[in-house]
Amino acid sequence: MTDTTCHMSISIDGYVAGPKQSFANGLGIRGQELHPWHMGDPRATDADRIANSWLMRPRGAYVMGRNMFGPIRGEWNEPWSGWWGEEPPYHAPEFVLTHYSHKPIEMAGGTTFHFVTDGFKEAYAQAEAAAGDRGIDIAGGASTVRQALIADVIDELTLDLIPVLLGAGERLFEGISAFRFEPTEALNSPLATHIRYRHVTD
Repeated sequence: MTDTTCHMSISIDGYVAGPKQSFANGLGIRGQELHPWHMGDPRATDADRIANSWLMRPRGAYVMGRNMFGPIRGEWNEPWSGWWGEEPPYHAPEFVLTHYSHKPIEMAGGTTFHFVTDGFKEAYAQAEAAAGDRGIDIAGGASTVRQALIADVIDELTLDLIPVLLGAGERLFEGISAFRFEPTEALNSPLATHIRYRHVTD
């Protein structure tokens, strides 16, 4: 069976993005404060580098939400191919949840963005078919991860707990009533506490 992972940085008050996401603030206001541990901060330690290797390990396919793909909302009325430049870091098919149809976008390095209008279940099924035994990653954002949690498809969840309070934005666990994971590994640095969880069955 395909192993499904998810790796998210989260503030201590539960936000994975700040408010008012836009082209200028792709992660919302103050959202960048959740990511210095893997974005070149000189205080990063071996713990952060190990956690970054978890984040960047190759996967066979990815699922992400429209808001994570870019700042455009509603109809696709302007060209956009993601935040990551000509060669995104995924190097595998990426299935983007959206309410508006769009032709696939093929990028350098093996990433192709496919746009799925039939909901999370269909996007995940397409990712399963594409990934084979190489695994799927639920890349975010918050709404997509919540849908994955509700669908109970995540096998391994990694949370980078960042010692900041955002106060507003996108809550990861909004409306989630059960947490079916147990910790298997924890690393810490001045920038983050990285916790790997594994899904447990009843």
